[in-house]
Amino acid sequence: MKIGRITISDRASRGEYEDLGGPAIEREVNACFAETIEWLPRLVADEIPEISSALLELIDQQDCWIVFTTGGTGPALRDVTPEATRNVLERELPGLAEAMRMGTFDRVPTSILSRAVAGIRQRALVVNFPGNPKAIGECLPLIAPALAEAVTHLRGVRPRLHPRK
Repeated sequence: MKIGRITISDRASRGEYEDLGGPAIEREVNACFAETIEWLPRLVADEIPEISSALLELIDQQDCWIVFTTGGTGPALRDVTPEATRNVLERELPGLAEAMRMGTFDRVPTSILSRAVAGIRQRALVVNFPGNPKAIGECLPLIAPALAEAVTHLRGVRPRLHPRK
């Protein structure tokens, strides 16, 4: 599977802050999926054109099966990941983001402030994750079976999942 991951962070893109979200996505996805994964990482600032451009490159040019983003999904003025993602999506899959918000709400009541979106462009799945690495670890296992099912429909191949612990 070819998977893109985009970290959206002004500070990390300027080298002022270590990218923790991108490596967290890789760790969590590798823990959920039993498939060999080719990772295509990207790091961009909180700017709609940069985020949309990275998504388009990973999907349209690199033919990624899934693209995960981390960061920029909150209510702050600089949080524009959902808007940039919607610019490139052809169809939304609102249940994925809803499941992440509601699946973590009992432990993190502020999770409902997330504006994350998910959807499809061509034969690729796009999912926004929060910027917090811990939140990625809480959210990804909730939706991993649905991600595998979506890939099956989009690519005709069923990704294998590791048994849940």
